[in-house]
Amino acid sequence: MIVAGVDSSTQSCKVVIVDADTGGILREGRASHPTGTSVDPEAWWVALQTAIAAAGGLDDVDAISVGGQQHGLVALDSGGRVIRDALLWNDTRSADAAAQLAAEVPDIVERTGSLPVASFTSTKLRWLVDAEPENAARLAAVALPHDWLTWRLRGFGPENPRLDALTTDRSDASGTGYWNPETGEYDLELLAIILRRTSISGLPILPRIVAPGGNAGRIPFDSSVRSSGVLVGPGAGDNAGAALGLGASVGDVVVSIGTSGTVFAVTDSAAHDTTVAGFADASGNFLPLVATLNAARVLDSIAGLLGVDHNTLGALALEAEPGAAGLVLQPYFEGERTPNLPDATASLFGMTLASTTREGLARAAIEGLLCGLAAGLDALRDTGVSAQRILLIGGAAQNAAVQQIAAQVFDVPVVVPEPGEYVALGAAAQAAWSLTDTRPDWPLALSASPTPDYRPIIRAQYTAR
Repeated sequence: MIVAGVDSSTQSCKVVIVDADTGGILREGRASHPTGTSVDPEAWWVALQTAIAAAGGLDDVDAISVGGQQHGLVALDSGGRVIRDALLWNDTRSADAAAQLAAEVPDIVERTGSLPVASFTSTKLRWLVDAEPENAARLAAVALPHDWLTWRLRGFGPENPRLDALTTDRSDASGTGYWNPETGEYDLELLAIILRRTSISGLPILPRIVAPGGNAGRIPFDSSVRSSGVLVGPGAGDNAGAALGLGASVGDVVVSIGTSGTVFAVTDSAAHDTTVAGFADASGNFLPLVATLNAARVLDSIAGLLGVDHNTLGALALEAEPGAAGLVLQPYFEGERTPNLPDATASLFGMTLASTTREGLARAAIEGLLCGLAAGLDALRDTGVSAQRILLIGGAAQNAAVQQIAAQVFDVPVVVPEPGEYVALGAAAQAAWSLTDTRPDWPLALSASPTPDYRPIIRAQYTAR
């Protein structure tokens, strides 16, 4: 059996064609997405078709599933047409709406597991109502990026506007800001408040939530992407897709170092917290998550300042002792989301003649980046998360110094998986699950398992600032 997984991310669309028995990638394809924080979803559909073609097509594929960027708003009218460009997760125009909803609904964390922030669909809907009432008046259905692409794959759209055929999964539903993790259902009364409605009557259609291992339907036989039907899995939000692709289970914490940073854990109970986002995963468990704004670009900045590449930055860092002789970089270059310090700037502390060296600054940069993520792990632990293993992923995770210093910053064993398209692989695992009724157990290849070497001085210096 052969399955396909899709990662429709902010920057691009990736498709992997996978052997369902082994998890081995047979072929791949990709296509770029336009830049910006609001995008015409049609560009995603074109990119998906292009990426499928680049991967050799779906003629031998038995099932497919779509992972996608979380939270965005795809607003549809009664004819299945997109009302306006989709607002992506990183579009911050709804920040004031997030503050409004938190004030208007004092128990919103208890109801949804999370404090609303600008990335959530709920805040974008409130913004639409207030800023574009004419568009809000046309609103007949609300979808997220992976929901809409799954719908289009199944042959729906303006030419076949079956809004009641929209589907999603629990992971993406949990990031909308109007889904209840205890009931597993949408909170329609909360949605009415978000839309400034006085009743739940006449609310826009929301996608049906497909259970883990279920399916959304099939690609039609006359589809533009294949000549015969393919089973379509539930799909997932990107972080939940990555968790599936990594085979993460309860006790695992994933630390991802990308442009931004994320720390999330697989748990068997929902989190309700003002710092931690209480998301669900795509397997039936939960995925409490902390996001930071400052991650790999911290290394970009300091490497540029020192006039070196990332490998040389790492080599310099390893020449300094743990703690960098007291030099501490608090890396809030772009403000910070966790902790919530949007107007903060980066600061360098502990500068002495002995500590202020190229080697010390390189180590302080890596330690500061990792301490920010370790603070995210602390926040997860405050909600009851038990961490037994850290899976360190993202481009910067392949740097030998980052790996070694991570083993000194985190008090939990760290492993580094081989670089891979884990969101797309997670979607492929969903497709295989839908096809066989059994979640696959594919092996995870590791590129490094640094020796645990916890050095409390690093965190102690950082938190003292």
